[in-house]
Amino acid sequence: MKMKQVLDFLNDIRDNNNREWFEVHRSEYDEATAVFAKFVEQLIAGIRLFDPTVSGLKPKDCMFRFYRDIRFSPNKMPFKNHFGAYICQQGRKSPYSGYYFHVEPKGSGYLNGHLLASGLYGPQPNVLKSVREEIMLNGASFEAAAKESTGFILEDSQALKKVPRGFPADSPWAEYLKLKNPSLYKSFDDAYLLSDALLENTLEAFSRTLNFNNWLNKAVEYALDE
Repeated sequence: MKMKQVLDFLNDIRDNNNREWFEVHRSEYDEATAVFAKFVEQLIAGIRLFDPTVSGLKPKDCMFRFYRDIRFSPNKMPFKNHFGAYICQQGRKSPYSGYYFHVEPKGSGYLNGHLLASGLYGPQPNVLKSVREEIMLNGASFEAAAKESTGFILEDSQALKKVPRGFPADSPWAEYLKLKNPSLYKSFDDAYLLSDALLENTLEAFSRTLNFNNWLNKAVEYALDE
């Protein structure tokens, strides 16, 4: 893969995030986007082998827009400094748990680095409530699925300080009930990104999170059935 093209472009846009520079270098953006889309296509094909729920997806179903919506944001930079793709059943706009691949040079201001993630980020209130109800009833299996995802860390940076209303504060799973984004993440460096084994390594890592995503998607299904 030519991921160096993607990284080089993102380093450049980080330092030149304006429309004038972008118009002059649009061909570099097009080339970097094509490289990233090809990799996402290969990721989908590889993930499908262990998680058939992603069958039928195309890169455009999973990739996020590069252009920022700045209408209500104090940050008026017109472009993102990263590329990201969320691979899950029905694509990035669905409520389902899935696999996220993120490329971002350090110092770019969003996540400040490259990332693999699995799970739910910013789920709708009904989905999050369903996840918490399932944790309350089956916290041991949630914990086991998270621990089985070796190499990943449970995302708790935005966790609530107290157990949410309606759930028992003395639950043995109280720390999990506080989660706002029930997900796992794994940071990686440029060497990982530029390795010839990037696809193989990424698929192997994501495969370890299959049971975690399956666990969450049962809770998603409960929410959607209500």
